Amino acid sequence: MKLISWNVNGLRACMGKGFLEFAAKEQPDILCLQETKMQQGQAEVPLEGYQQYWCSAEKKGYSGTAVFTKTQPLSVQYNLGIPDHDHEGRVITAEYADFYLVTVYTPNSQEGLKRLDYRMQWEDAFRAYVKTLDTKKPVIICGDMNVAHQEIDLKNPKTNHESAGFSDAERAKMTELLAAGFVDTWRHFHPDTEGVYSWWSYRFRAREKNAGWRIDYFLVSERLLDRVTKTDILTDVFGSDHCPVVIEIA
Repeated sequence: MKLISWNVNGLRACMGKGFLEFAAKEQPDILCLQETKMQQGQAEVPLEGYQQYWCSAEKKGYSGTAVFTKTQPLSVQYNLGIPDHDHEGRVITAEYADFYLVTVYTPNSQEGLKRLDYRMQWEDAFRAYVKTLDTKKPVIICGDMNVAHQEIDLKNPKTNHESAGFSDAERAKMTELLAAGFVDTWRHFHPDTEGVYSWWSYRFRAREKNAGWRIDYFLVSERLLDRVTKTDILTDVFGSDHCPVVIEIA
């Protein structure tokens, strides 16, 4: 089973930059999107053979997640079920026979870390949520988690220390999440690989220089790790300031 996650930074814009052709070529069993920036129905997304599930922000043109799946889930839940966190369309949980799939678009702490306090509350709530799921069956978590966990996960760690996405507080929350029983699949299989990123600023020709960050993830419950047969980061796929990330499970 092939799963792909991609922050498309506006799905309508991405569809004009090869999104549909990419999906048709890759044919993932499940395709998870973040930062869709649209409500379902604002544009036709003609992916044949897929059921579509959307979780959009109340604010138009902001945030939002979507799941396209060839296999009908047993159940689908939107958001976390916590009013303080359920206005921005950041989480979809699809239940399958032997795992839960959670796609997430983690809040950005923003310039000057002005939203860091909220981000910390979100992190604790999200971790509690997926830990509860994990007591029932294994969990696959994917999406833009807005943090480069280790120095190896971004090009310029020293100059970006305490920037949004690389603050000590955000990195510590990722450490806590992994310690709760989850594995960063790409880093597990590529422990020493440098220079592979999933996001590049649109400024300063960052992608051309590969001055990027690895902030898009597939995490799995530890007991699911032996079913992971492949992980990939598709750095040659354009259409967004992020590139897709991939996992295959047996």
